[in-house]
Amino acid sequence: MTQKHNPVVYFEIPVNDMDRAIHFYRTVFQFDFVKEMIDGNEMASFPFADDYAGISGALAKGAIYQPTKNGALIYFSTNNIDEALKRVIENGGHILYPTTNNGIGLVAEFEDSEGNRIALSQIIK
Repeated sequence: MTQKHNPVVYFEIPVNDMDRAIHFYRTVFQFDFVKEMIDGNEMASFPFADDYAGISGALAKGAIYQPTKNGALIYFSTNNIDEALKRVIENGGHILYPTTNNGIGLVAEFEDSEGNRIALSQIIK
């Protein structure tokens, strides 16, 4: 049976220090977060608006959440990849893959404050 929607609906980024991770993502992307406890895990939800394409997720802290550079790679959209990478470095992150034109737009990868590998995407218009 063919799905009539996008198959990925949510993600969670493991963190060790929730306050540090919130500060990192808030500073790099200017996101606001909603904090809550779910099944004994500390969560901080990224913003989500029904009127826009895409999915949302949360920073997640708990025994089952272990930050890693291995595994699934999450891409965050940005209007200015160079400015985002500058803020990554200023806030303790590290560039893992420099800004590269992949023929569709610009992409880059960085290590966040918790040790996760995260990617950026900027569509070239």
